[in-house]
Amino acid sequence: MHDEPHHRVDAVVDELVDDLVHPPDELPGPIERFVHRPWVRAVAAGICLAASLPPWGFWPLAFVGVALLDRLLAGAAWRSRLWRGTLVGWTLFFPTILWISQLTAPGYVIASLFFGFLIGAACLLVPPHAGRGLALIGAWVLVESLRTAWPFGGVPLSLLAVGQVAGVLWPIARIGGVLGIAAATVAVGVAVSAAFDRHHTKAAAFAGFAIVLLGVAAVAPSGEPTGRTVDIALVQGGGPQGTRAIDTDRRKVFERHLDASAEVPEGMDMVLWPENVVDTDADVQDAREGRELQALARRLDAPLSVGTVEGVDEESFRNSQQVLDADGEWTDRYVKVQRVPFGEWVPFRSWIEKVAPDTLAKRDATISHESGLLTIGDVPVATVISWEVFFGHRARSGVEAGGELLYNPTNGSTYTGTFVQTQQVASSRLRAIESGRWLVQVAPTGFSAYVSPSGEVFQRTGTRERAVEVRRDVPLRDGLTWYTRAGDLPVRVLAVLLVAAGWGLDRLARRRADAEAGDEPSLTPPAGA
Repeated sequence: MHDEPHHRVDAVVDELVDDLVHPPDELPGPIERFVHRPWVRAVAAGICLAASLPPWGFWPLAFVGVALLDRLLAGAAWRSRLWRGTLVGWTLFFPTILWISQLTAPGYVIASLFFGFLIGAACLLVPPHAGRGLALIGAWVLVESLRTAWPFGGVPLSLLAVGQVAGVLWPIARIGGVLGIAAATVAVGVAVSAAFDRHHTKAAAFAGFAIVLLGVAAVAPSGEPTGRTVDIALVQGGGPQGTRAIDTDRRKVFERHLDASAEVPEGMDMVLWPENVVDTDADVQDAREGRELQALARRLDAPLSVGTVEGVDEESFRNSQQVLDADGEWTDRYVKVQRVPFGEWVPFRSWIEKVAPDTLAKRDATISHESGLLTIGDVPVATVISWEVFFGHRARSGVEAGGELLYNPTNGSTYTGTFVQTQQVASSRLRAIESGRWLVQVAPTGFSAYVSPSGEVFQRTGTRERAVEVRRDVPLRDGLTWYTRAGDLPVRVLAVLLVAAGWGLDRLARRRADAEAGDEPSLTPPAGA
């Protein structure tokens, strides 16, 4: 009895070793045998999924990656499904969330390992035989849904929709958000897998599921113009990337945007600055920078929105977007709700600081419980500050409160390369489609852009450049899409039903097989499964 746990461990280890080193004996050559090793196919699946996401953006590869995963799970015992799914997840996350290493290298490794394991755990929800395709759709949606809410308030990175918004499935966002796109993406991948096996009816059924979603999205509400338009100027001050607040002259960052604003033409309905480019020890309205901003608004004769970082005390600061009217009076403020873990607040700070003392924020950001609605001039604007653009519910909150335009002030200057910047533009496209609104993204060192309600990107700036981008006659829009009304709940319920249906079909198929063999019904899968 005392040796039973050791036997279980040995069995798991033996199965993993067999998965790694023993290719099928019937394959003719060493290359073919290598390619057919499960771990090789798992890595290939993860690479395809990663390559479908920005900054690479080869979105059709997501279908190939899902098809490979589906085939890896076919006939596999639970330990193999866990191991193979985890390896797919590790290969997906290690390259696509590399930018986290610039906040905390240990945190990046832990996050990649943990999120990869979640993919493996989701594969345990998938039966190995009949019903596998249905359950795989549901399981993938559920694991993405989990990551939008947990841990640390949600870390919705490397979602399939971030790549697919550049493909053909983007309209589904207005009825099902990112989870709806994920469901359709996995369905197409399962269809590819079925077609490879010449199961044409199954392939047509799963492809038909995605086509039906596209058809519904085509006729679903997408918002409508109010009849009003606005002239907007966004200001990108420029400067180097890969900088940290503790190593940066905050006055210089402010001055870059102040100087760039001299290029703003007359007659603007609003002038938009990025996130936290005004950094003061206390309330900005009482600081030198506050007086300079008042003078700027009066000189431009236009409402001005600026991103502020204000010291609250030695342990906390406030990240907000504040508004001045054309007379230089402070009129509105929105304090950020969704904070960046390890960037704006540090979970388990006493432990983490021991291994990353110089790379983490020294203070934690406060949080609010506001909707995100700002009034800029006389325009109601749904505002999602930086990290918040990765969360569909944050844009929904501001739009439901009356927002007729979306505004994403952000700051990606901490990160080198374009990992964060391209993923953020893709997320802005998703939020614009989900809400049926125009969106303006403004960053201090890029990317800044305008995004239409159909996800088209206009006037995207480069990184590091100083730029003032003006867009006239931007339509304000109202009306609610189905996603804005219902959020993610309908797709989550569908995911649970699909997993249940998958296991129901698997159990029914095993009972039929037992009956045909003349055996009593069995509740356990065949030994080789």
